[in-house]
Amino acid sequence: MTTDEIGSRAARHGHTPVSNGTENTPSNGGKKPKKKRILLKIFLGLVLLGILGLLAGVGLFWSYAKDAPKLEDDKLSATVSSKLYDANNEVFEELGAEKREMIKPTDVPQLLKDAVVSVEDKRFYKHSGVDPIRILGSAFSNFKTGGLQGGSTLTQQLIKLSYFSTKEKDQNLKRKAQEAWLAMQLEKEKSKEEILTYYINKVYMANGLYGMETAAQAYYGKPLAELSLPQTALLAGMPQAPNDYDPYVKPDVAKERRDVVLYTMKENDKITQKEYDDAKATPIADGLQPLKQSNENRKIVDNYIREVIAEVESMGKNPYTDGLDIHTNLDMNAQKRLYDIINSDTYVEYPDPEFQVASTVIDVKTGQVKAQIGGRNIPDDVQLGSNLAIETDRDVGSTMKPIADYGPAIENLNYSTGRIMMDQPTTYEGTNIEVTNADMQYYGALTMRKAIMYSRNTTAIRTFDAVGSDKSAAFLKDLGIEFKDFVAANAISSNTSELGGNKYGVSSLKLAAAYAAFANMGVYNKPYYVSKVVYQDGSEDVTETESKRAMKDSTAYMMTDMLKDVISGGTAFNAGVPGLIQAGKTGTANYTDDDLVKIGASASSSIAPDSTFVGYTPHYAVSVWTGYKQRLTPIPYEYWGTASDVYREMMTYLSEGVSNDDWVMPDSVIRSGSELYVKGAYEEQLLPSNTGNTSSSSWENPVSSEPGTTSSSTVPSQTEPSSTQPSEPPVSSTQQTEPPASTTPTEVLPSSEPPQESSTPPVIQNNATRRRSSPG
Repeated sequence: MTTDEIGSRAARHGHTPVSNGTENTPSNGGKKPKKKRILLKIFLGLVLLGILGLLAGVGLFWSYAKDAPKLEDDKLSATVSSKLYDANNEVFEELGAEKREMIKPTDVPQLLKDAVVSVEDKRFYKHSGVDPIRILGSAFSNFKTGGLQGGSTLTQQLIKLSYFSTKEKDQNLKRKAQEAWLAMQLEKEKSKEEILTYYINKVYMANGLYGMETAAQAYYGKPLAELSLPQTALLAGMPQAPNDYDPYVKPDVAKERRDVVLYTMKENDKITQKEYDDAKATPIADGLQPLKQSNENRKIVDNYIREVIAEVESMGKNPYTDGLDIHTNLDMNAQKRLYDIINSDTYVEYPDPEFQVASTVIDVKTGQVKAQIGGRNIPDDVQLGSNLAIETDRDVGSTMKPIADYGPAIENLNYSTGRIMMDQPTTYEGTNIEVTNADMQYYGALTMRKAIMYSRNTTAIRTFDAVGSDKSAAFLKDLGIEFKDFVAANAISSNTSELGGNKYGVSSLKLAAAYAAFANMGVYNKPYYVSKVVYQDGSEDVTETESKRAMKDSTAYMMTDMLKDVISGGTAFNAGVPGLIQAGKTGTANYTDDDLVKIGASASSSIAPDSTFVGYTPHYAVSVWTGYKQRLTPIPYEYWGTASDVYREMMTYLSEGVSNDDWVMPDSVIRSGSELYVKGAYEEQLLPSNTGNTSSSSWENPVSSEPGTTSSSTVPSQTEPSSTQPSEPPVSSTQQTEPPASTTPTEVLPSSEPPQESSTPPVIQNNATRRRSSPG
């Protein structure tokens, strides 16, 4: 058979002859089938990986779930209280131990069910403990907004409250797996109504109250079934952040949360538009009853408890649900005495009931907060309210001078206590803004000791300029005090434009801790409230004192020596306790010209928004702030010394039964006559240029006739303030005394380091419209 015949026959039978050449080969060369096979293999591989991943996930989930605790009714219904112990190991408060009013599933009002389910878990009646749709929805929302919206159902929340920590850092994969497993098991064992009732009875509702029925009785004096729609919505919304949504302490935030609950109820068709509008317009305080104190001591220790709770929570623990034994540094007897001093007229006379006082007592050797009161005449229905002792939004005035000006000058420039300074017309460096004194006078040449005794503003500002803002800020930071924008005005004022949640600025707590470093020969201890936390398993966390050297012992001793004179013969004479060795400083803020216009007061009015005193012995540091919550309510001049009165009464009590020790002069300091010098710098004191306004005068007077005084040749007697003047001098005259010609001291020697000039002019903040600089 020929080739042609073969080809013809193949064509007739539909067969294509095989070519031994390339001209008739298909153009794809078989690549399409091969590509499909590769894609199929990839797909099958991904499916296999998915199956393996699913199996691994199921295996991991089961490995976690099998170790989950067993479901127990007692766990689901119980709350675990934490006990607070004072320094003598006596229980003074039990958090979460209040009597609970339990409610039965059949007694839960439908209105409350609708409110809780609407805001917490609108698919509650459709899922089986875990809601995949809710989880995916929250994951998508978090991806879209960058938020942290949770996907937990009400059942999961109940499990978490009953078995696990509620802290975010404890929400690891193992805990979430066990939580989901237990939630599914619970849904098999209990009805939806039983689960919802467990939740309603268990949740924390602020002010030491557990369960919504308990909260209804405490807040409104009636059961849940009798609450109005807005009242029910408020309670339904509180469990997510009970202290933040407390209607007594944060009514505005509580109302926002209540209105969110009302909105979700409207969106779920549980209430009408009119019901929503009427309820939203209802004041948050509608029907609220005064709260009863849990025990007779609660009012006395409420502010202290607030800070203990905050400190424990910062450790990642929940004092309301973790069943802790919390040992604190509280000296209960000192706390009661401080409370009585501030809340009665037995010890100190106050102008009126609205006048406020905040005070902190610190052990200078350890930093332990022994007592603290954060307000005066606090209403009975307020628990864990604001604590003015930790707030930094008020001005501590001239108590800044030792820590922002004079202390840094001794530390960095080796200033002596006898250094001659010029109290003369002064402006903030680089500006034409005048710095004046409270009495609108100038005393001319005087020693640093005298400048501190009489709280002269001009010398403080000039010393600040000499030190430099950077070194001053560093000195303050070592004492636990920071300012976001540190300006020249902070040399005599703690005003700041940004608080940062009390991170910036000065509070009673920070002030006591800073001055305690002077008392502790330069060693700063970070203040703290909790000494030890013991857990249910017997393990414990012990708080160690955080100590660091903040300044040289020479700086601390020399500052203390001068601050003794502030009490014995300066602005704080009424803080003196007969025979007691102590040191301290007054501080009085002032109003701006704009403030005076708002108040309706004249420029010559002797009024102030804040008056502060801080003092110490080798054992304790006590700071006291006084003023009104409304800053534009002024303190009359005759009550500027109330802060030092409170200090005097408290320090008198604290000093009973303890040794009356004096500080021992360190080897780093030498005394010449009545003045103190840094060893090694005594022979190197700077000869001044007593002109201009670039820095404080730098004359030295190594020898004086008596302690705490200067020679008559340097301080004119006709302008020196009287030692019997009140704690802060009033504005008695607008006469400005010209500074006298200074006489060269008997011994003037060059210094190894001249005063430093600030490289750039400081920004004057909060002072541009001041009538005068801080009085004292």
